Amino acid sequence: MAGLNLRFTEEELDSLRSRAEAEGKSMQAFAHDAVITAVDEHSRLFNEAADHVLKASEELNRRLA
Repeated sequence: MAGLNLRFTEEELDSLRSRAEAEGKSMQAFAHDAVITAVDEHSRLFNEAADHVLKASEELNRRLA
C-alpha cells in the first residue's frame, strides 16, 4: 500500500492524538478515515451540484439541442 507523509504543528498533532485515542484508533487510522471521509463528501457535494445544474438547465438544453 502506498504511503503519504504529512506535517502537523505540535498543536495539530496533539489534537489528532487526542481524537484518535477518544475513538480507539491509531493516529494513522484516524487520519486515513478523515481524509477518505473528506474526499467522499467533496465528491457527493460535487455530484449534487452537477445534478442541480442539469435539472435547472434541462429546458434550455432541450431547446438548444
